[in-house]
Amino acid sequence: MSVIGYNKEKYWQFIDAGDSVITRLRHTFAAIKMPCHVSTIFLLEPETGRLDAVIEGSEVNAFRTAAADGVAVAKLSRVNSECLAIFGTGHQALYECAAVASVRDITTILVVGRDQQKAQAMVKKLAGKGFNAQIADAESACRRADIIVTITSATSPLFEAEWVQSGTHISAMGADTKGKQELPVALFEIAELYCDFIPQSVEIGEFQHLNSSAKQHQPVMLGDVLAHKAVGRRTEAEITVFDSSGIAVQDLLIGQHLLEAAEAAGCNIEL
Repeated sequence: MSVIGYNKEKYWQFIDAGDSVITRLRHTFAAIKMPCHVSTIFLLEPETGRLDAVIEGSEVNAFRTAAADGVAVAKLSRVNSECLAIFGTGHQALYECAAVASVRDITTILVVGRDQQKAQAMVKKLAGKGFNAQIADAESACRRADIIVTITSATSPLFEAEWVQSGTHISAMGADTKGKQELPVALFEIAELYCDFIPQSVEIGEFQHLNSSAKQHQPVMLGDVLAHKAVGRRTEAEITVFDSSGIAVQDLLIGQHLLEAAEAAGCNIEL
């Protein structure tokens, strides 16, 4: 069996399926020290389908993903939250920390990672941005944190539900396909659940692991909280969970904003 894949000469061709396309891509990007999450935004004219703009969206994607987290933290975490635990040491983790710190007065960032060298490198990057950061193990990080952010490619829980303290907010940002999982299912029974888009969240996001019979714990869309159609955090003691797998409208809106900014600055190229 063969699949369409990607090779180092940047041409699409048939390759053997003994190794997955994603694995090959990760190896390629790792070799050139490039983030493995690459995206392109196409803006089409709604009436005609005409192509208005093509935007190289890799860094844009990093900002918009973190921005969604920042909005969730602003609406769902305790206002006096000071300690952030970040699970993950990849490219996106730094953006998540910056977004959280933009809406809460974060005094300490606890970095949790499987690779201690990468965790130390993340601490160094955060220190370079002016943050007080330190490496921590999963349990101590959860017990100390006011806010927990997970941004990994994990396929099993990163911590135990019992480690999470009352009043904690958790943003699960990593699950975006079937089989991925960052949070313990037991957490869903004791927390208030929120997401960016319910149909997607329960299909490929963190809430794909939610027991469908637990009607009282069905997620609420963050957009409904922003539109005052639903309630966000109710008490200082409750635990809140936000699952984000990213939605297309985020890319469309930020793409439109970039196009308008480019046109206003005279930086766009008309073809």
